[in-house]
Amino acid sequence: MIWFITFILITYAILIIALAFGFAKADEFKPKNLASKTSFSVIIPFRNEAKNLPDLLKSISLLNYPKELIEFIFVNDASSDDSVEIISNNISCQVKRSQNLKLPDCDRGNILLINNVRRSNSPKKDAITIAISIAKNNWIVTTDADCILPENWLKAFDDFIQVNHPKMIVAPVNYVAENNFLEQFQLLDFMSLQGTTIGGFGINFPFMCNGANLGYKKEDFLKLNGFEGNNTIASGDDVFLFEKFLESDKKSVQFLKSEDAMVITFSVKTWKDLINQRIRWASKTSRFKNYKIKLIGLLVFLVNLITLFSLFYFDNFIFAFLPITAKIIIDLCLFLPTINFYQHKKTCYKWYLFCGIFYPFFSVFVVFKAVFFKYNWKGRKFKK
Repeated sequence: MIWFITFILITYAILIIALAFGFAKADEFKPKNLASKTSFSVIIPFRNEAKNLPDLLKSISLLNYPKELIEFIFVNDASSDDSVEIISNNISCQVKRSQNLKLPDCDRGNILLINNVRRSNSPKKDAITIAISIAKNNWIVTTDADCILPENWLKAFDDFIQVNHPKMIVAPVNYVAENNFLEQFQLLDFMSLQGTTIGGFGINFPFMCNGANLGYKKEDFLKLNGFEGNNTIASGDDVFLFEKFLESDKKSVQFLKSEDAMVITFSVKTWKDLINQRIRWASKTSRFKNYKIKLIGLLVFLVNLITLFSLFYFDNFIFAFLPITAKIIIDLCLFLPTINFYQHKKTCYKWYLFCGIFYPFFSVFVVFKAVFFKYNWKGRKFKK
């Protein structure tokens, strides 16, 4: 048993060190101040986001990019709060009917408000698909209604497109969290995902992305048949499409490592919401086509499992606590550069030890729930 635990920890250490090396190797993209050329259709699905939409809309109004090169498509997914009214009032237009889509829509120049049309088990994929079908620009960018967009967000995308000619762009997402255990735990967990994402690109093995800050060409989305083949899965509007783009042309999928392109989102406020969110994320793992990604997921699960096993199995204090201590130290190799890039030094460090001890319990519990139970999200129940 000790040899097995040692082998798993060494393998995990190699993975984390490789990702830390990849994170450092991934060059930060600096602004080029090129003349703006790229036209974007920004798609924002939403459901009951009345609390978050004002901040998002304010950030949209402050974007430093020519308005004639942007359109925003808000897709209402059966909201029961004041979300639609907030958007309608913000864009100061009257509701009219589109003859082609038979949807009520609200249109003022570069902002369009439409209703979702459910065609699959995934409301968000349906929302993005219907929006793309009417998008007038070739570059699609998706974000979430609970995000805040940085001023030079699209300018960074445009510069990057002109310099590197990608077909898909994965960009960073940052967290705003209060100074309490629940939200700092989410922040550190999310930073580990962001660090892993950038590190994977740095070692030429991209395997993660986030739909809150993702861009791709409409023509390639259509060539790859969009979400066809995985629209029975409620989540995964980002990673499964990402997987298709990688299979088609890996070199054209690139990471935009830039503070200017960093979208900000917020932590959830209850443990129940956090568990459901993480179950939703974990439920996608078994559907990846790439066996290497599945092996990485298995390795991470085994590391968390053996740390718990050791705590309760070994009577010897050293054997009991060595695995979890080793994991906490190993994780620092990737955490430190990630936290530095996302500028969370002051808030994270004092919570790191407590979160590191708690994480294996949380992770194993989430995997168990993801395998055997449904999850709730936005007031709906979904199967794995």
